[in-house]
Amino acid sequence: MESLKSVLPIALIVFALSITIVPMPVGDMLLFIIGVVFLVFGMSLFTAGAEMSMQPLGAKIGSSIAGSGKVWLIALISFIIGILVTISEPDLLILAGRVNSTELVYIVSIGVGIFLMIAVLRIVFGISLTLLMILFYVAAFIMAFFVSPSFLPLAFDSGGVTTGPMTVPFIMSIGAGVSAAKISADNRDDSFGITGLCSIGPIIAVLALGIIGGQNGDYDATVPTVVENTREGALLYADSLLHHGLEVLKALLPIIAFAILFQLVTRAFTKVQMIRLGVGMVYVLVGLAIFLTGANVGFVPMGTEIGRSLAGYFGGLPLIPISMLLGYFIVKAEPSVYVLNKLVEDMSAGAISGKTTGFGLSVGVCAALGLAAVRVLTGINILWFLIPGYIIALVLSFFVPKIFVGISFDSGGVASGIMMSAFVLPLCMGACDALPTADVMTDAFGCVALVAMAPIIAIQICGLAYRINTEDRARKFVSASETFIDYGYTYDRVPQNNKKAKESDAE
Repeated sequence: MESLKSVLPIALIVFALSITIVPMPVGDMLLFIIGVVFLVFGMSLFTAGAEMSMQPLGAKIGSSIAGSGKVWLIALISFIIGILVTISEPDLLILAGRVNSTELVYIVSIGVGIFLMIAVLRIVFGISLTLLMILFYVAAFIMAFFVSPSFLPLAFDSGGVTTGPMTVPFIMSIGAGVSAAKISADNRDDSFGITGLCSIGPIIAVLALGIIGGQNGDYDATVPTVVENTREGALLYADSLLHHGLEVLKALLPIIAFAILFQLVTRAFTKVQMIRLGVGMVYVLVGLAIFLTGANVGFVPMGTEIGRSLAGYFGGLPLIPISMLLGYFIVKAEPSVYVLNKLVEDMSAGAISGKTTGFGLSVGVCAALGLAAVRVLTGINILWFLIPGYIIALVLSFFVPKIFVGISFDSGGVASGIMMSAFVLPLCMGACDALPTADVMTDAFGCVALVAMAPIIAIQICGLAYRINTEDRARKFVSASETFIDYGYTYDRVPQNNKKAKESDAE
């Protein structure tokens, strides 16, 4: 039901567009409807599997390596895991396919490995998350001025797509496990922020690639084949399901091998727990393969066609409100968002609800896609949005509760997942193809980076409101307590023979 409620609004918006201003071929609409079913079913299996396998495995690995007390071992295992879980991240593969670059996958994976190591060591040594964020983002923006303008948006998009459904459940659980192993009052707060830090690593790594190699951006302009009959549609889905199933299997095999080796060395799980982990891994494999098939076959061509059609009306102006509307709902369909919301509720013992973070994400992505549409229409350099945006985010981090800082930077990573790569990016690329003044590499790419930035600000504003509300309630409580004492209603003055009055006043 959660998956259905997440995907249904997007389907209704697309259907409304298809019968009004963006008429679609019946074949494309049929592929889209099947894609919706695949997304709902695939997301359901994936989230169930992640709870059964990825999260407990990551938490156990995190607590075990932190409990060893050996810094070199913590750093080495974190680095290896970062590479293993990223090298076949579905979001990253989709982006790399758009720009015809296999080396992008390896560069990004190394970046995540290095920064996962930094993120885990930050928790161990209690280093300020805000301090590290300031340091690394300043470094990234300095490097950005030495990179080709056509390569710059791709570099910042790389940071968003790496924290997807394969990466997020694992690395966030590692963070939770490492922080739980610490004997500290701040361990709950330290468990967040690991995804946010891992999002910076690919940005710096790809920027370094652009500076050293002097590369310019290029993209694949091919459009998915339009089916002519139902048999072709069925074959297209069957081929895609097999292809994505093999891709996800290759992504899981290193993790499975590492889990088996970890169990042989530590004996951390019982036999029943290992069976549960195995069943969960099967759920993840099948669910993610189905989800990716629905996203790529049903959503990519639909996003491209909607972008092209909207660009033809009033100079493309309808692209702005429709992108914002899609942004508000589409983030709810990201598998990683469910993982984040669940972990936030668990780690905060229900003090911060998943609905709060979900609403902040929706508002942030809504604003981000509005800005992305403005960039497509005007060609404004992405740094004009990213630099002020991250300055606001980093300044806010000094005024919100510590736990909200980590959650906000994690939110930016998880919001920019599969749906952004498979639907939003094709939509922006389609609009750029239809607009004579737009350039795909400089104007369409960068939308994922904006999606990764906006929720950071939105969630921190929620944190600021939470802090103000908490302080206000505390003041009211103190004031009421003083009034209570002034009137003499103390526990000792309640008549001993009036039990109900005694209990009432004491409460």
